[in-house]
Amino acid sequence: MSDSTVRPTTTRPVRAVAVVVPAHDEEELVSRALDGIDLARRHTARTHPEVGVVVVLVADACTDGTVAAARAHPRVTVVEIEARGVGVARAVGVDVALDELGAASDGLPSGDLSLDAVWLACTDADSVVPPGWIDDQLDRADAGADVVIGTVRPDFADLSPRQIAAWTARHTPGRPNGHVHGANLGVRASSYRAVGGFAPVDLHEDNVLVDRLRDAGATLVASDVGEVLTSGRRDGRTSGGYAGYLAVDLLA
Repeated sequence: MSDSTVRPTTTRPVRAVAVVVPAHDEEELVSRALDGIDLARRHTARTHPEVGVVVVLVADACTDGTVAAARAHPRVTVVEIEARGVGVARAVGVDVALDELGAASDGLPSGDLSLDAVWLACTDADSVVPPGWIDDQLDRADAGADVVIGTVRPDFADLSPRQIAAWTARHTPGRPNGHVHGANLGVRASSYRAVGGFAPVDLHEDNVLVDRLRDAGATLVASDVGEVLTSGRRDGRTSGGYAGYLAVDLLA
């Protein structure tokens, strides 16, 4: 990384949002996820007509119908890779989205975007964002946030009564706990680039990125306004993560 310091960018409004979604064998859930993103995109088109939104899904080593299901959504750019790693998948998605937007950090030709004016909104292929998800991140970015750490809620249909009770006891509406989830994370592109982006790791790539941003002096804001519904399955696509939390840590 060339510069690990995050500089203030509050005077530059966000002009574009890149929604990045990694996916590994998610044919059963990916259409629901992309439908939710499209609803949020259309909501933002009404509330922030000056802001463009692109969506990139990175299908990583998929062996099922994920790619076909994602390509059925015409406003989604689908990229296929064989990395078998969520950190790489998210990083590839960001790179593709920034290229699609024509974003650059300096030496901008007329019409191109500065990285300061691009917001990266991250979620997962097994999750559903609410209609105001992008709006909440934009509002907090315009208020000075470099990073928005959003909350997630597991799909109670996937949980046992005991799990539901344990999860509910740990979460108070209106009081986000600041836990980092790749399914609900936003960051200004210039801040993301300043700390080197997502690390090529198979787990906790979201936490590694936020730790780097915090160390670099980024302004972090926790919010539960755009809470994301995520799968409550206990057999996840990585060896740990949120599925591991639901399976082990929640009832420990």
